[in-house]
Amino acid sequence: MGAILRVLHKALDAYSSDGVCAHCAGEAVREKDQAGSAGPQQERGRQWRAAELACLPLRPPLRPARCASDDGAGEGSRGPPRPAAGDGAMALSRRRRRRCRALVLGALLSLAGTYLCYSLLLFCCAPEPEPLVSGEAAAAAAARAASPRTAARCLPAAAAARKKLLQKWRACPATASSTAAAGNGSSSPPSPPPPPASRSVGTKRLPHALIVGVKKGGTRAVLEFIRGHPAVRALGTEPHFFDRHYERGLEWYRRLMPRTLETQITMEKTPSYFVTREAPRRIFNMSRETKLIVVVRNPVTRAISDYTQTLSKKPDIPTFEGLSFRNRSLGLVDTSWSAIRIGLYALHLESWLQYFPLSQMHFVSGERLITDPAGEMGKIQDFLGIQRLISEKHFYFNKTKGFPCLKKATPGGTLPRCLGKSKGRTHVQIDPEVIEQLQDFYHPYNVKFYETVGQDFRWE
Repeated sequence: MGAILRVLHKALDAYSSDGVCAHCAGEAVREKDQAGSAGPQQERGRQWRAAELACLPLRPPLRPARCASDDGAGEGSRGPPRPAAGDGAMALSRRRRRRCRALVLGALLSLAGTYLCYSLLLFCCAPEPEPLVSGEAAAAAAARAASPRTAARCLPAAAAARKKLLQKWRACPATASSTAAAGNGSSSPPSPPPPPASRSVGTKRLPHALIVGVKKGGTRAVLEFIRGHPAVRALGTEPHFFDRHYERGLEWYRRLMPRTLETQITMEKTPSYFVTREAPRRIFNMSRETKLIVVVRNPVTRAISDYTQTLSKKPDIPTFEGLSFRNRSLGLVDTSWSAIRIGLYALHLESWLQYFPLSQMHFVSGERLITDPAGEMGKIQDFLGIQRLISEKHFYFNKTKGFPCLKKATPGGTLPRCLGKSKGRTHVQIDPEVIEQLQDFYHPYNVKFYETVGQDFRWE
């Protein structure tokens, strides 16, 4: 707009100075020509100076005079200008007037176009006033207007239908307008408001609690049971972040977590964390307030269960006795085999106590989890600081699996929620002498573990 005004000012200035000056000079020449040579020479010179002086106030002060005669006579010249000079001045004046008119016309057209575009923009993008409604429809419309999402991104349907300049806007739900149409006598009933758009509730957060071990101790049962609590959201799979994928970063780990509310606890389980030397330090660096749950079981029974699972996947592996001992006759146990090494709970616990106090660790008995699941789950709920909602009425014993199952509430009643087919396998038969030798091997480690955690698991 400023550029247009500057162009107009220049055009009017040129027209006022040069055009009017030349026009005045031309009129003076025509009057002198009509007078002829009858008048005295002195009278004709006086008239010419009067016409010239009449033009001077209209010119800019620094511009050279253009109304003077072209014959070289200065101020004081009393002779008339040549006729050719007057004709040239008139022709120059006409050309400048045409040029000024063209500039003025172009400026006016530009202003008109600008005003038209601005009016169309306001007409297309401004929301139309909604009709007055009463009752629940008015309250619903006020609630939508108060919503920051609706207020910033919503237009009435009539305006949104013809708006294409702002693609990020959307049409408002037709509730108030349909109610008004019904009040005006329309026979069709008002259309119901559309269902709210599905939104993800909560935020993905790093876990507050971890089930860190141990493998084949009952970690899957604890996870499935605690997921039934409304204050807990747990990741169903094992992410193995702190032992296998730590280089991917905490942001990658956080995106794996389920969405939780401020009042809910985020959990995950990876049993191999307990025997990973770097896991305690890495978890501590994530959050020193993390709560740790460790499900332990008789090391010998746990090793047999571990071997049974491996045998189902690799039937050609050596026997349990062959893998357990370096020299069975001398009673030398092969601690390099992972099934044996995992059961050295006291040794693994030392790494965790360097970073976490016992008050942030809870140890679950895998044996009591089968015989008294409600009692063990009650202790876990207390440890997590949540209300005891999972109780005896939520469990029943599955005789086929030899494992407790959780009763899941449904609209039609309760539905059993048992562990998968891979849980509750029948263990392979092991020579009792081998079991006794392993019990003797684990005994000092078990005693040290009991003393450290302050709990007797009675595995002997």
